[in-house]
Amino acid sequence: MNKGYSYLKDEVGIVTVTLDMVGQPVNLMNDDFDELLSEFVGRINAEPDLAGVIITSAKEIFFAGGDLKSLLAVEKGMEEAFFTRLELIKANFRTLETLGKPVVAAINGAALGGGMELALCCHARIAMTNPKTKLGCPEVTLGLLPGAGGITRLVRMMGLERALPYLIEGKSIGLEQAVKEGWINDLADTHEEMMAKARDFIVDHPEIQNPWDQKNHKIPGGTPTHPKIAQMLMVAPAMTRKKTRGLMPAPEKILAVMVEGSQVDFEAACRLESRALTELVTHPVTKNLISTFFFGLNDLKAGASRPAIDKKSRFRKVGILGAGMMGAGIAYAAAKAGIDVVLKDISLAGAEKGKAYSEMLLTKAIKRGRVTDEKKQLILSRIEVTENVDDLSDCDLVIEAVFEDEKLKSTVTRETEAVLKEGVIFASNTSTLPISMLAEAARDPSRFIGLHFFSPVDKMPLVEIITGDQTSDETLAAAFDFVLQIKKTPIVVNDSLGFFTSRVFGTYMDEGLQLLEEGIDPIIIDNLAKQAGMPVGPLTVMDEVSQKLVHSINQTNDRLIAGGLGDEAATHRPASRKIVPLMMAAGRAGRAYGGGFYDYSGGAGQARKAIWPGLKDLVDRRSSELPYLEIQDRLIFRQVIESLKCLEEKVLNNVMDGNIGSIFGIGFPQHTGGVFQYINSYGLTEFCERAQELSRRFGPRFEPPKILLDQLSTKDNF
Repeated sequence: MNKGYSYLKDEVGIVTVTLDMVGQPVNLMNDDFDELLSEFVGRINAEPDLAGVIITSAKEIFFAGGDLKSLLAVEKGMEEAFFTRLELIKANFRTLETLGKPVVAAINGAALGGGMELALCCHARIAMTNPKTKLGCPEVTLGLLPGAGGITRLVRMMGLERALPYLIEGKSIGLEQAVKEGWINDLADTHEEMMAKARDFIVDHPEIQNPWDQKNHKIPGGTPTHPKIAQMLMVAPAMTRKKTRGLMPAPEKILAVMVEGSQVDFEAACRLESRALTELVTHPVTKNLISTFFFGLNDLKAGASRPAIDKKSRFRKVGILGAGMMGAGIAYAAAKAGIDVVLKDISLAGAEKGKAYSEMLLTKAIKRGRVTDEKKQLILSRIEVTENVDDLSDCDLVIEAVFEDEKLKSTVTRETEAVLKEGVIFASNTSTLPISMLAEAARDPSRFIGLHFFSPVDKMPLVEIITGDQTSDETLAAAFDFVLQIKKTPIVVNDSLGFFTSRVFGTYMDEGLQLLEEGIDPIIIDNLAKQAGMPVGPLTVMDEVSQKLVHSINQTNDRLIAGGLGDEAATHRPASRKIVPLMMAAGRAGRAYGGGFYDYSGGAGQARKAIWPGLKDLVDRRSSELPYLEIQDRLIFRQVIESLKCLEEKVLNNVMDGNIGSIFGIGFPQHTGGVFQYINSYGLTEFCERAQELSRRFGPRFEPPKILLDQLSTKDNF
C-alpha cells in the first residue's frame, strides 16, 4: 500500500525517504502530509544503527509547498487547531534536524514555500541541475508567511539584512544564485549523481549540526542591537509601509517576526512564526489574494476562458502594423518569446524607431544582469522592419496597432489582408472601438478578433481578448494560445464600446473629475486614491493618458453612438465631458503636451510635479469637504458598479476574468482580489446598502445594478 512515501534503509544505515503523495501531481503540505511526516519521522527516530537520512521526491518537483485549498478553508474560530498543526509540523522538522545524524535534501525540482522549509531543516541540500528549478519562500505574495521554520532558519543562516528580500518580497531564485547564497551545497547533472553526492555527504559529515544548533552561533551581520542592523531597521518599516500603504498585512508581519525572532531562542522564534501565520491565514486580504492570484490566475492560464478546441496553436511569424509605443512593445514581447516579427510602419525610419525600442529595453536588461548580449542580439534578429506590406505575406497572425481611428484601421486591414494567405488571423489592438464594426473591413470576420494590450507592453501582464459578433471559437482559441505563448495573461470579453477595462477605468477618472468639480482638493483626491490601493490617482493618471486622448475617445464614442454602434450609458462620463474640453481649450492636454492638472519639472529620475495654478479658475468649483472614506468609497464603488454592469450586460463572461482584468489591466487595489472579490469581502448586503446610500447622496451612478440585487437574494458570493 502506497502511504505517500517510500522508505528504504541501505546496508550502511542510510535511510532514503522518497515523497510520492497519492492522488496529486505534486507533494503538498496538507493533512495527508502531516500524517505521513509524523509516521516516517517516527520510524527514523526509532531506527537502530542509523547513519543518516536522504529526503527526496518521486514527483517532477521536490515539494510544492502548502495546500492552499486547505489554507483557504481555515476560518475564524479554527485558529487554535491551525496553530497546533503548525507546531506539530515544526516539531517533526526539529526532530529530523536534531537526530544527531546528517539529513540531506536531494532536490530534483522546485522547492518553494513549505518545500523550501523542509529543505532548510536538513543539514545539506544537493540539487539536480535544471534551469527551471526555483527555490524560495514566496508566501508573502499570497498574504501569508513562511510558517514552518522558514523565517527562523533563513535569518539564522543569512542574517536579517540578506534574508529580507527573500522573505518580505517573496523573491525566488534559480540554482546558480542558490549556490551563491548558501542554500544549495552542491549540484548534480543526473538523479544518480545527486543521490550519490547525498550519500557521500552523509559519510563525510557523520556528526554535522545546523549552524544555529552549534555552540556560540551568532546571526550573520548581527542582531537588531548591532549598529548597522539597527540603522537598517530604522528605515525598513517605513519602506515596507510605503510599498504596502498598510493594505497588505503579511510584509509587516514578516518583518516583525524576523526582528523579534532574532532576539529569542530558536523554539521561541518558531512559535512567533506560528502565531503570526495563524493571524494571517484567516485575514480577508489573505483570502482575497489566494482566491484570485492562485486559483483564479491558474484557472485562467489553464484555459478556463478558452473554447474547448483540441488543437493548440503555436505561432511562427507575426506581423505588426504600426511601430509606435504599442506596436513596438508587442513586437518586443513576441520576439522575446521566440516568435519572428515583421514590424511595419508607413516609413522605414518609423519601423526602425520601433525596433530601437526593443534594443533600449534589452540594453537596460543587460545592465541589470537579466540577459546576455548574445540573447539581446538573438531577440533583435527576430524583428524585421519594413515599410512594404508585401513583407507580411507569410505571417500566420497579424496585429494592427495603428492610431485609434476606425477609418484608418479599416484601411490598413484591407490593404494588409490583400497580401495575406487564406486563414490568417487578423487582430486589432484597440482599447475602445467595437470589434464587430472593425471586422466589417475583414475578408473573413470569423478570423477577426481584438487583442487589447496595455502600455507599456513590456511591463503590463494583461491582454484583453475581445470577440466580435462573428469571431469563431477557433479564432478565439488561437488568440488565447498566442497570448499564453508570449507569456501574458488573457481575459476574454465580448464586444461593446470600451469593452471591460476601458469602461471601468473611464469611471475611475470621471469620478476623480466629479470630486474635483465638487471642490475637493486635487491633491487629496489623488492621495486618497493611492491610500485606497490604486497605483496612481485619477488626476495624475489622466495627465499620463492625456486629456487629448480622452477627448478624442469621447468624440469617437459620440459619433459611434449617434450611428447606432454603442450604448450611451456605457460611456456616460459627465464630468469628463465637461472638464476635459476646458483643459484642452486652456492648452492643458496632458503631461506629454506640457502639462495637465499638474505642472511637471525636473529630468528623468528627478521629476517633480505641482498642481497647475490655473486649475482653481478653470472649473467653477465651490469650496467643499467630504470625509476621506467617502471620497475613497466613491472612487472604488464607481469602478465596482461599472464592472457589475459589464457582467450584467454579458460584456464579461465570468467573475474571474473581471477580478484578474481589474487588477492587471487597470490597477484595481491588489489586496481586494479584484472588483467582484471586493464585494465578497465587503459583504453583499453591506455593499448593496452602501451603494444605495452613495446613490441617494451623489446620484444614480451608484445605484446597485439588478445583477447585484439578484445575487443578494441567493445569498451566494460572486
